[in-house]
Parts: sequence; C-alpha cells; structure tokens
Amino acid sequence: MTFTAGSVRVRVPATSANLGPGFDALGLALGLHDDVAAEVTTGGVTVTVTGEGAGDLPADDRHLVVTAMRAAFDVLGGQPPGLALECVNRIPQARGLGSSSAAIVAGVLLARALVADGAERLDDAAALRLASELEGHPDNVAPCLLGGFTIAWTEPSGARAVSLPVAEAVHPTVFVPAERGLTAEARAALPATVPHPDAALTAGRAALLVHALTTEPALLLPATVDRLHQDYRAPGMPATAALVRALRAAGVAAVVSGAGPTVLAFTEVPPAFPGGTNWQRWELPIDVSGARVTRGRLGHAERDPVAAGRKS
Repeated sequence: MTFTAGSVRVRVPATSANLGPGFDALGLALGLHDDVAAEVTTGGVTVTVTGEGAGDLPADDRHLVVTAMRAAFDVLGGQPPGLALECVNRIPQARGLGSSSAAIVAGVLLARALVADGAERLDDAAALRLASELEGHPDNVAPCLLGGFTIAWTEPSGARAVSLPVAEAVHPTVFVPAERGLTAEARAALPATVPHPDAALTAGRAALLVHALTTEPALLLPATVDRLHQDYRAPGMPATAALVRALRAAGVAAVVSGAGPTVLAFTEVPPAFPGGTNWQRWELPIDVSGARVTRGRLGHAERDPVAAGRKS
C-alpha cells in the first residue's frame, strides 16, 4: 500500500435525518459545510480545529475524524506513520444537523484519498457501509456522502442508499437553539414497541413524504406527520416540541431535525417565527453534490469558520 504525498481536503455537508416519519431511513443534505484537510506525516497525530467545537474537541487520536480515518485505513490495508489534520467546522455540534456523520464521512474519504489506489480498495458502496457502521445507522451518512434527498436502508451486507432530486419549491429553514442534544439520550426515550395504528400511519406518511419532496411539495404538511419518535422525545426538549407544534399550526411543514433539538421547516416560514431570542434562524439551500474531495491544503475561503450565504 502506497500513501500519497501532500494534502487532501474534503468538504462535507450538514444533514437532517428522519424528516418526520422517515425514522432512520430518510435524510437531506443541507448547504452548510465543514472543511477538513489531512496529510500523512512521519509520525504522531496533530489536529487543529477552527469554528464549532474549537477548544472542546480532542486534538489527538480521539478526534472523530481521526477515528474514522483509522477505521478506513484498516480496511484499506494499513496505517500511516503519522497524520496532520486541520478542521474548519461550521456545522453546529450535537444539534441534530449531522456533525458526527460529517466527521465520519470526512475521515473515511480522506483516508481513501491518501492511499494511491484507495478508490479501488474502498469504492463508494463500501465507503457508505463503513461510514454507516461507524455511525450506527445510515440516515445521516447517506445524504452527507451522496447529497440531496436520500433513502437509506440496511441489508445483511450493510447499508445501501439512493439519492433523489428535490422539488424546486422546497426551501429548508432550520431553527438552531443554543442548547445541545445527545442522540443516545433521544434514542433512550423511545419505547420498545409502538401501537400498530401509529406504525401504519407513519409508514404511509413516510411513503407520501417521498412523493411530496420530489414531486408535490403542497403535500408536505400531511406528509410530515409522525407518531413513531417525535412525541416520545418531546418531554426531553420541550422548546423544540413547542416550536414544531406552533409552526405546524401555522401551516408550515416542520419536524425535529434528526434527534434534535434543531427544528427543520420545509416550506416558507412567516417572519414572526421562531419568537424569542433562543433560536438562530438559517435559510439553507439543499446540497445536491454531497461530500467533495480535492487535492491541496485548505485555502483562505475554506479556513473562514463563518458559513457564507446563510440568512439569520
């Protein structure tokens, strides 16, 4: 196995998963990005972080990008003598916008790009399977890798996914609170079983959501009804649940983004929302490209920790 000389960089998008009824299956890539660059060195691991998580995230092998790179290098055939990593983070940490999936996808793709024949040793399908194994489920890593609106599922051989184009009338807005949420705690709030009528209703709305997002956005409000997970998680994030209810009462197709506490709205939001000062409101485009790898170090634009173009 031959490591390539010089630096490689990857731009990875934020993602929103579940999208209401599509629990652990549906996801959407958003135009808010982390930029990460890496190169092989003669020894040791160095990590620098700018932006979100700076001063809080580990600067050694415990950093999630490095962990993912190590896992990918194992699959590729061996570990490099050392690594230097530079991260410019714009995706809010632990808010339900896929920051951990972005880190995992970045690590897998950077490792692959640092091996001379990495794409032959670890193709796109294998990269998705590995990223999903590291994350625990594929609904965030799939849109991060593929871009757009994705449907992901798991077979005995591992995760698979497809990406579908989104109707032009879909214009996401996210409401990001200051407080953080933990996916593990949100999952712990879910019951082991749900009533059959709730499962049947949610399955039907998930199917309708695919049609609404790709073809008929006018159906997004009924298509985002969920009885599988959001109500069970509401007591742990009451402000998020209240905002979702208020938006939906105003006719806005709103859902909890991932495990929360961010709220995602698919349709036009009245100026009065969210109300109060505890939320940042960002209008974000849909990222249709997914993760993008290029050669070279991060430039001046990539090193800017402010997300250009978002409206707040």
